[in-house]
Amino acid sequence: MNGNVIEKVRLLVVSREPLALKVLWSAVESNGWQLEVAGSAWDAIERVQLGFAPQVLVLDLPRGDDDSFHILRWLRRLRPELPIILVSHTEDLAKKDESIRLGARDFLVRPVTEQQLEQAIRRHLGLAHHCAQPHFASENIEQLSDDAFFVGTSTVMHQLRAQVELLSQTDVPVFIYGEAGSGRETIARLLHKLSVRSEFRFLKVNCGALPGGLLDREIFGDRGNQTGEHDQVRADAFESCDNGTIFFNEITDLPLHLQEKLLQALQTKSPLKSGDQGQIDVRVLAATTGNVEKALCNNTFREDLYYHLSAFTVHVPPLRQRKDEIPLLLQHFMHKLARHYNLLPRDLSAAVLAASQRYSWPGNLRELENFVKRYLIIGDVDVTMGWSHGARSTNSRSFSQIGTGMDTRQKDAAEASSAAPMSLKSLVKNVKCEAERNAIAAALEKTGWNRKAAAQLLKVSYRTMLNKIVEYNMRFPETVGR
Repeated sequence: MNGNVIEKVRLLVVSREPLALKVLWSAVESNGWQLEVAGSAWDAIERVQLGFAPQVLVLDLPRGDDDSFHILRWLRRLRPELPIILVSHTEDLAKKDESIRLGARDFLVRPVTEQQLEQAIRRHLGLAHHCAQPHFASENIEQLSDDAFFVGTSTVMHQLRAQVELLSQTDVPVFIYGEAGSGRETIARLLHKLSVRSEFRFLKVNCGALPGGLLDREIFGDRGNQTGEHDQVRADAFESCDNGTIFFNEITDLPLHLQEKLLQALQTKSPLKSGDQGQIDVRVLAATTGNVEKALCNNTFREDLYYHLSAFTVHVPPLRQRKDEIPLLLQHFMHKLARHYNLLPRDLSAAVLAASQRYSWPGNLRELENFVKRYLIIGDVDVTMGWSHGARSTNSRSFSQIGTGMDTRQKDAAEASSAAPMSLKSLVKNVKCEAERNAIAAALEKTGWNRKAAAQLLKVSYRTMLNKIVEYNMRFPETVGR
């Protein structure tokens, strides 16, 4: 390493122990490196956010300080390419694998000599532009959008894709059935992608997510009250999706008066606007998780609209009917979420893979993705301790019980012990607390952990913000106080 390069080297060390700093200062002075010292991991984050750009960060982990350990995740988000060298005590050696997964490039155990530390720093100085983790790809995964993908490795999904490909060559409405989370929207997007309309817009309208008034505007637009030059004009869904595809999800939740307007628009092939003479050229797809026959019998879904939309029907099989795809789906979600959270993907143990094949997955792909998210963040602890609260079905055991091989008596005892405290009131409280903690974390991250700014963003007092940080164990060292 030549002298010009050495003079440009910038180091940031996070440590409060004089002995560790003394060893590092010796290496710095002998090499002419530029060094800044932060008293805590939070202080280091603030320095990085304020513009200091170290080429290597040395994190000296105090005994029992899990805050500094988990700050690796935040540093990885801020500077994913930044090499981090973790210095730890012997009793913390078990944290080595986890620290590497969270972003540390090296793990040194005390006592550390000047030579060891200098060699570790030199080893990582050339990694400032270290490339990100590779993108997981498979020829069996057909990417349809940023969030939607189709997997067709099972026989039933091969048959489904062949049916969709055939229907994509026609221009008739298609009605898509399937359980929640099974991939109805994915099939709609696949129909659009394989059709001649693929270069035009795909628009999803969720009929169960909006109240009637907003849904009316979303589908049929708003021309204002025609009283002045400042009237706002909102195009209807058909105009904004000209030559494309409109997907009406949960169509049975559409109010009756809007069902009538929709049927009229589909039958006349013209927008419901006075003075508009042009015909619409849009393909319409519809889907539901509800019982169509029951909705027709109860007169909550118009029979004439149903027959207009169901010229052809497609059924999306639940995940339990295509379990041979589960290993591939687990890998795909693991790499996708690892990139999203700036973490290294975890390896799925053989026990987890076996249990995932036995579990019925009543929430289908959505439940599978949520499971992978928990596993990525926490690991096997969440699988064995917390998964049963979010993965229950009437006809199958919970995922954690399958994975640990509980017999029927153990299962009943576990359900009895876990069901007792989970009253409706406690469930609501848990959801509220989780939402509140997530909102505080998001505000702190957005403001660079400026607690006053975060309090202003959430419209609460500074004292309330401090109390909530303590309540949710989001501890800040006193040296970071503002």
